[in-house]
Amino acid sequence: MAALLRASFALSTQRSKPRIVSSSVLSGRLHSFQRVTCREGSFCPQRRCFSMELSPLTAISAIDGRYGRITKDLRPIFSEYGLIRTRVQVEVKWLLKLSSMKQIKEVGSLSSEAINELHSIYKNFSLADGERVKEIERTTKHDVKAVEYFLKERVAHSKELSSIAEFLHFACTSEDINNLAYGLMLEEARSQVLLKEMQNVIDSIRGMAHEHAAVPMLCRTHGQPATPSTMGKEMANFVYRLDQQRNQFAGVEIRGKSAGAVGNYNAHLSAYPDIDWGHVAESFVNDDLGLSWNPYVTQIENHDFVAELFDALGRFNTILIDFDRDMWSVLPPSFSCAVHHYCYYLV
Repeated sequence: MAALLRASFALSTQRSKPRIVSSSVLSGRLHSFQRVTCREGSFCPQRRCFSMELSPLTAISAIDGRYGRITKDLRPIFSEYGLIRTRVQVEVKWLLKLSSMKQIKEVGSLSSEAINELHSIYKNFSLADGERVKEIERTTKHDVKAVEYFLKERVAHSKELSSIAEFLHFACTSEDINNLAYGLMLEEARSQVLLKEMQNVIDSIRGMAHEHAAVPMLCRTHGQPATPSTMGKEMANFVYRLDQQRNQFAGVEIRGKSAGAVGNYNAHLSAYPDIDWGHVAESFVNDDLGLSWNPYVTQIENHDFVAELFDALGRFNTILIDFDRDMWSVLPPSFSCAVHHYCYYLV
């Protein structure tokens, strides 16, 4: 009886188990499901019997899907490709920082040709480069280590650079690279995309405020008709509010750290105890990367600035919603629908 039960169980397991016939690689451009063939035929209850390329219809998030046309300028920045690109930038600039320090004689100063070649790695970083990093990661099982090995590959042909390749990632913990990479991504998105879009919205409403400066309208208080105002003045209220939030968003310091595994420069001081590593980190974060140095950290940068940044952006969008509702309620239907559609598109 026991043998019969074991045979029955094995047969049922074999019947229900899908047979994997091929799989596709996740890359920066294509997202695919595992291809599975079921014994029942083409229909698969798990809905995994097909491969899907990324498109507005197949995207998991509406950010890349329905609203992809609005967020397309952010793809090179906030995609995994963008993260890998900025990681490469941080690693390269850290090696260049070390090469500028006379105390680290094992690295020494680099020739202008070597410096230009290092800069070109991240400035000309391509999708193919990103795919190569992902390929290396399948071996390393570590995303930041894959970036380090990628850079060692890229400098292997140069005797000058390959001789100092072991100083890539010197004394760094992964979070030293990651927090600075995310900081660079946020700064790029803010300066190159978001602030420009915010200013476009403000300028558009400012233009309407001037255009309708003399158009009278009846105000309300406590839900009842009150004294008059002008359409332009009411729009100017929102221009002032939005401008304040734009300036606050622009003024948030994007902070970063480069202080090692627990924030105390332990590995740095173990190797070179006579160097003021706090000063080096401050110069690296502020001057080389253009961020703001956070001197008091643990393994991670505390990311308080991220909350400040997103809060300011959220306030800007909340004011836009307020503007949208006001225009919807006080304007004739044909005009208010146009304004509502415009603001919906921007938000």
